[in-house]
Amino acid sequence: MSSDKNVYRLQGLSCTNCAAKFEKNIRKIETVDDVQLNFGASKITVLGGASIEQLERAGAFDGIKVYPEKQRIVEVKVPFWKKRENQTTIASLFLLILGIVTSSLTGEGSISSILLFATAILVGGYSLFKVGLVNLTKLEFDMSTLMTIAVIGAAIIGEWKEGALVVFLFAVSEALESYSMDKARNSIRSLMDIAPNTAIIRRGNNELEVDVEDIQIDDIMIIKPGQKLAMDGEVVKGNSYISQAAITGESVPVHKISGDEVFAGTINEEGSLEVRVTKRVEDTTISKIIHLVEEAQAEKAPSQQFVDRFAKYYTPAIMIISLLIIVIPPLFLGGVWSEWFYRGLVVLVVGCPCALVISTPVAIVTAIGNAARNGVLIKGGIHLEETGRLKVVAFDKTGTLTRGTPEVTDIVSFRDMSTEEILRISASVEKFSQHPLASAIIREADKQDLELMPVDDFQSITGKGAKATIKNELVHIGSPNLFKELQTLPEEYEEQIETLQREGKTVMLVGIKNEVKGLIAVADQVRESSLTIIKKLYQLGIKKTIMLTGDNIATANAIGNQLGLSEVKAELMPQDKLDTIKSLREQFGKVAMVGDGVNDAPALASATVGIAMGGAGTDTALETADIALMADDLEKLPYTIGLSRKTLNIILQNVSFALGIKLIALLLVIPGWLTLWMAIFADMGATVIVVLNSLRLIRFKY
Repeated sequence: MSSDKNVYRLQGLSCTNCAAKFEKNIRKIETVDDVQLNFGASKITVLGGASIEQLERAGAFDGIKVYPEKQRIVEVKVPFWKKRENQTTIASLFLLILGIVTSSLTGEGSISSILLFATAILVGGYSLFKVGLVNLTKLEFDMSTLMTIAVIGAAIIGEWKEGALVVFLFAVSEALESYSMDKARNSIRSLMDIAPNTAIIRRGNNELEVDVEDIQIDDIMIIKPGQKLAMDGEVVKGNSYISQAAITGESVPVHKISGDEVFAGTINEEGSLEVRVTKRVEDTTISKIIHLVEEAQAEKAPSQQFVDRFAKYYTPAIMIISLLIIVIPPLFLGGVWSEWFYRGLVVLVVGCPCALVISTPVAIVTAIGNAARNGVLIKGGIHLEETGRLKVVAFDKTGTLTRGTPEVTDIVSFRDMSTEEILRISASVEKFSQHPLASAIIREADKQDLELMPVDDFQSITGKGAKATIKNELVHIGSPNLFKELQTLPEEYEEQIETLQREGKTVMLVGIKNEVKGLIAVADQVRESSLTIIKKLYQLGIKKTIMLTGDNIATANAIGNQLGLSEVKAELMPQDKLDTIKSLREQFGKVAMVGDGVNDAPALASATVGIAMGGAGTDTALETADIALMADDLEKLPYTIGLSRKTLNIILQNVSFALGIKLIALLLVIPGWLTLWMAIFADMGATVIVVLNSLRLIRFKY
């Protein structure tokens, strides 16, 4: 099998049926091993050898243009009346009106009126018949085939006006479907246009405007006030406020100083900056967002999979029902052939699953695009739907409900050691640890300008603390539980520990040679927005909120009560968090876990939906979570759940309406009240309503 893998962007991909046919045609190319078409993002991945000319020939039936993925496509806005398909539709309408006027003057079946209707059918339906007749010879029954049969059938029984009306209304329906998908896809195109294509780079003493493709890592990028950043990087000189709304959804600009990370697509508001480029253009945060959103749109949601399966059997079933309606009444019930032939054609037209097929993908693509523009990365329709069904939300504490930057509040000496020495020894050990509490101790030692000591044999004790050797003496630092395993703590120590914990502080004991020398208390401030967010979750219908933390029970309860959480589980090891999530899933079904995407990875993975915060700064969050909140803030969580629930409602409305209108129309066929043009009008009306209903998600806010 060939290992050549090429990705292309497509222009002119108008409908789901056309996409399926285009993919099928490409598979027929001998040198192609496999093909994957992403209708939502209008992209195609081809495994094997195929030239752009071959691919465009495969899509010639729909006028599809193919471009290499990295090639910048300059979209030329063609006025409505200059598009060929619109010109033929308008010409068809003109001929149709002329035919109706002529028939009213010369009689229904006059030669002149029939010629006008026949010309309207040929002009407006040329591209339809070209596809439909080829499909008919291959016994491939899609919407084009059904329409072709219906129009030819109408002409056979002399219903020329009805045939012309069907052609015109079908052309309008196709144009609307194409317009709606373009509108939905624009949410991704707008992301692609966020970052500029060039940047000012300093090389030596020269400042050059360089194409982003040619910018190297460690190049120095010059950013003037009001300019957009073209690349991700690190500020090396200057300070300014940066609007990160395009990436993280944050409405308030963020102050950036030397050493801070900045992202492509963000806007420098006031000061001048020099930024060292840290990623190539294909690896920038905005590039990863675009790639992941496009992948998400290709992944079919459960409701879409159901609709696709349903449509697969539905269309042949409609063909059979139509044939039975044409044949049975005249043969066995004494019906008139022409009358029942007409009713069979009506069933064929009304049975077109246009509205049903488009009911889900437009809603999913629109919702995922809206979320991306608001700083929320949803990595597939399945995660969007599952989020809409959530019953329970579990939170990691540190950095999620709290700020994640704890501060030292108390240092207490129990023995013959000064508080300064306790801090110095603790910081010397903790400088090797990655835990947020360790960084609080190191920051405090830096603040007091303490000189750290050499450390040997550092070892982290998972979920409990750490140990190391200083001056040949074994030092332990960690939770009271760690020390309770080593020795019995005096009662006065326990009382002091409990008092601090009730105040919402985390206590770490410091011991040398198994003798407790003192303690350090650290407090992590609760985010101001956390209480409001928890209230909003209850308003959205979340049944239970639960905090999972490795912290002590007293501290966890203090924060839980402050935020109005349903439940708090404390002193948990990573395995305990995983077990808790599994238990919640068994009990409630749909459970989300919200964390920072780095810690608690097993719990995030085992939840129905894993939601990571701060995705803009961590590749891990982008890659491992089902949903990434790009800002390091929970503000977007209620919005995400609200958007998902709204999307589920819209999909349900769309499917119910699409099927309901078909059922009503089919029932009207029995007494003969439904005409051909009414059938296509009902189908077109259903498609328009479903599309407009889905596009409401573009403006969704919470």
